[in-house]
Amino acid sequence: MKITSAGSFLTQLTRFGLINVYLVREEDGFTLIDTGMGGSAPGILAAARQLGALPIRRVLLTHAHGDHVGSVDALHAALPNAELLISARDARLLAGETTLDAGEAQTPLRGSLQRVSAPVTRTLGDGETVGSLRVIATPGHTPGHIALFDPRDRSLIAGDAFQTAGGAAVAGVVRPLFPLPALATWHLPTALESARKLLELHPSRLATGHGRMLTDPRDVMRQAIAVAERQVSRGSAR
Repeated sequence: MKITSAGSFLTQLTRFGLINVYLVREEDGFTLIDTGMGGSAPGILAAARQLGALPIRRVLLTHAHGDHVGSVDALHAALPNAELLISARDARLLAGETTLDAGEAQTPLRGSLQRVSAPVTRTLGDGETVGSLRVIATPGHTPGHIALFDPRDRSLIAGDAFQTAGGAAVAGVVRPLFPLPALATWHLPTALESARKLLELHPSRLATGHGRMLTDPRDVMRQAIAVAERQVSRGSAR
């Protein structure tokens, strides 16, 4: 795995040049955000050792797609005492329950939804904290997608609410060089509202599930939001 550190707390681990997970340094060890595809566990564990032999205390999932939860069970086997956390909404997807709620857009779910055997130890809601990280509800890519905001340095770990691979985009807007996040997005108008919410945090750094990290990302985020707004507007006109 390629290891890219940013600031004092955040490290990006990249597999196949496109799939990112993140280690966030806390006083008691690391929080791992997402687990990548199956087969990623050895590289994640090796990176944590290389970065200071701190334990991985908790595994925090931004959403339930297979390229983010694919190594959950392998990591649970290696780290049986680590917490497993995900939004309450997407915990249902991890358990194989795909029914949409009455208040949600009745659009079919997309992407690879993968069940895991490891038990979820805590479910999360908007505004809760996990160590130094604040949970930001960002539905759209999936109904229970979350992002994480670190107020220590204003890093935003956005999961798939944004992508930077193939060009910056809001979830649901196709970038031809890397269209997969868009093709796996459940509901673009909801994702657009979530993207606006993330911009309001004034992040100093944008870390996405796919693509490189961006410093001072607000102009890029605004441009991506404008593109999504035009696409939603055209869809509404039809």
